[in-house]
Amino acid sequence: MHRLVAHPGETPDALLVDAAVTRGSGGRWHARYMVSGDLSDLDLPRPAPALRRDGLWRDTCFELFAMAPDGSYLECNFAPSGAWAAYRFEGYRAGMRDAEAIEPVAIALEHAAGGSLLIDARFSIGWLAEFPLLRVGLSAVLARRDGSRSYRALAHPPGKPDFHHRDCFALEVTAPRRA
Repeated sequence: MHRLVAHPGETPDALLVDAAVTRGSGGRWHARYMVSGDLSDLDLPRPAPALRRDGLWRDTCFELFAMAPDGSYLECNFAPSGAWAAYRFEGYRAGMRDAEAIEPVAIALEHAAGGSLLIDARFSIGWLAEFPLLRVGLSAVLARRDGSRSYRALAHPPGKPDFHHRDCFALEVTAPRRA
C-alpha cells in the first residue's frame, strides 16, 4: 500500500488514505483504497447501480491514472456508491473521450474494523495491455459534509491540485510476465 498525501495547500487533517494497484494479464486491474481515521465528516454518496457516470470527482471518489509511453493515458473514477467512469486522453487534458473496450467495473465498499473504509475496484481495459511499463497515479477526492474537499495523491505538482499532471504519475507498474 502507498500513502496518498494531501495537497500542500490544504489544512492537515487526521484522515489517512492508502492505495494499492495490481496489474494482471489481459488488461485486468485491481485497485484498493483504504481511508482510516474519523470518517464522520466524510460525505459519502448513496449506493447506486454500478453504472458509468460522469462528474464523480465532484463527490468523494477514488481515481487511477495510467500513462502509456506515448503520453496517452487512462483516467478511472470509482465512487463508493458503485458508480464509475473511465476516460482516455491523447495527451495532457487533451483529446478526452470515454475509454472504449472497458469491461464492467466491479466496486466493493466495506466498512472495516476500527472505522476504516475499504474501496476495492476491479476492471479490464484492453488498450493498455500492449504496454509492458506504465506510469500510474493513484488519487482520491474526499468530500466533506461542510462542502470542502481534500485532494490526495502519490505526489502533487506545484500549484493547484491536478491529478492529470505528470508529477502525479509517480508509480511504475509493469505487466505480468508471460509463462
